[in-house]
Amino acid sequence: MADQSETGQKPLNIHSVLVIDDHPLFCEALAMTLRDVLELKRIETANSITKGLDFLKTGFRADAIVLDLNLPDVSGVEGLLKLRAMVPKIPIVIVSALGDSRVITAVITAGAAGFIRKDAPRNDLADAFRKIWNGETYLPEDYNRSVGEPSVTEEVERTVEKLASLTPQQVTILKLICEGKLNKQIAYDLSIAETTVKAHITAILRKLGVHSRTQAALLAKEADFSTLIK
Repeated sequence: MADQSETGQKPLNIHSVLVIDDHPLFCEALAMTLRDVLELKRIETANSITKGLDFLKTGFRADAIVLDLNLPDVSGVEGLLKLRAMVPKIPIVIVSALGDSRVITAVITAGAAGFIRKDAPRNDLADAFRKIWNGETYLPEDYNRSVGEPSVTEEVERTVEKLASLTPQQVTILKLICEGKLNKQIAYDLSIAETTVKAHITAILRKLGVHSRTQAALLAKEADFSTLIK
């Protein structure tokens, strides 16, 4: 990475980054690139949201998080929402092969600080982090928010905004609801009381503006990117 005398720009004050991606080779390559481009002192990697959250729970203070969207334990914006709920002040940059403009709109609506395609040149990483560190949102040059039916895009945005209001535990419970699990099963899976599950579900329905578990599940699926790309 060029120094200040070569670029006329101050070096970024980014010392530690958490990369969450389940493809070992890409994750390793991305970590090496970030270490080189950003001159990082520490970089940690995780292959799932669960492990990424564990890193943060143990006290790892990341200056930024780089997140892939296709992970084994979450779908759509679920992983991003969980991270945002736990560390709302840490910028989260999406690096993904899912480059559809509707997907980009959804993740930015959910609180991502930027979006970089996996096949982007390494210089784009430096540009992205510089913009994000200056309080801007980084988007691909060919991003077009108006792609697709405007009404569909707006509906997805509204759905993501509602989902972004859920706590990490509520996001987890909503995922289990989508899997068809009953309150008793959810309580067992999460090692909590069934009354606690019921209280969470009541809060979920209120935040999503729906009246039943089925409606909540349908709403959640609207933010699944597989339904956007056809």
